[in-house]
Amino acid sequence: MTDSITNILLVGVGGQGILLASEILAEAFMIAGFDVKKSEIHGMSQRGGSVVSHVRFGKKVFSPVVPEGEGDILFGFELLETCRYLNLLRSGAKVVANDFRIQPPSVLLGQERYPDNLQGAISSRFPDFQLVDGLKIATELGNPRVANTVLLGAVSKYLQLDDSIWQKALQKMVPAKALEVNLKAFVSGRSL
Repeated sequence: MTDSITNILLVGVGGQGILLASEILAEAFMIAGFDVKKSEIHGMSQRGGSVVSHVRFGKKVFSPVVPEGEGDILFGFELLETCRYLNLLRSGAKVVANDFRIQPPSVLLGQERYPDNLQGAISSRFPDFQLVDGLKIATELGNPRVANTVLLGAVSKYLQLDDSIWQKALQKMVPAKALEVNLKAFVSGRSL
């Protein structure tokens, strides 16, 4: 991970904490001394629409957007959104996804059906797939809103940064009143 560029994609639905997670990731890599570029697409995110964040780091990064077929890690907050962006990954990429489903409007209106066996579809293409019940773990910690930090902890295992760097990034990016539960959530995800 020193001279090459590492490409991370965070995908999900508005309101899941994707943008905060991408800010924490970018901050951690900057603390570690990498050049970092970040970009997001969050069209109707306030109304439950798709959100995608690109985080790229390395010795020198020129573009914030992960080229199609070059993603190293896909960090999915919702299963259908995770499947939607698999085409951006390279062969052998890592996929960490939240075991969570949000019914899109077309499903809620009865026009379509939420697909079955999304986990199987993901693991058949990416055998190094990790499914995390981020909401359950966050709820057990007393705050379902920290599911994003549980997932960040799970993803952090694939990134070679010291715990102290992650703690500094969390301290800088998370409001003080929510820091303690976010640190616990991160450790819970990292220990999976």
